[in-house]
Amino acid sequence: MLNGTTCPASLLSIKDALEVLEGKWKLLILFVLSSGPKRFSQLSREIKGISDRTLSKELKLLEMNQLVTRTVTHTPLPEVHYEITPHGRSLAAVLDELHKWGLLHRSEIIRD
Repeated sequence: MLNGTTCPASLLSIKDALEVLEGKWKLLILFVLSSGPKRFSQLSREIKGISDRTLSKELKLLEMNQLVTRTVTHTPLPEVHYEITPHGRSLAAVLDELHKWGLLHRSEIIRD
């Protein structure tokens, strides 16, 4: 991976991934959803600092990229749930490694 060689195909795949996951919220949303389906209000509470408008926009983009599904229950009081798709779950290892690196980075910065 990081062996000092690059090729256009490698750069393209990294660019594609970054375009889908760009911004400060998408990975946080996926991380929160990794514990199971959540309602919009639950996501809003768990992700500090995100506005409802931004959360809605980011969820739509994640849904468009088939990383999240939106399910509406047809009951007298409809509920909307968001859940990671199998394709979205393919990011689990990436999220785990990013989490580990974030902990390492935080301790490195605080130590200095």
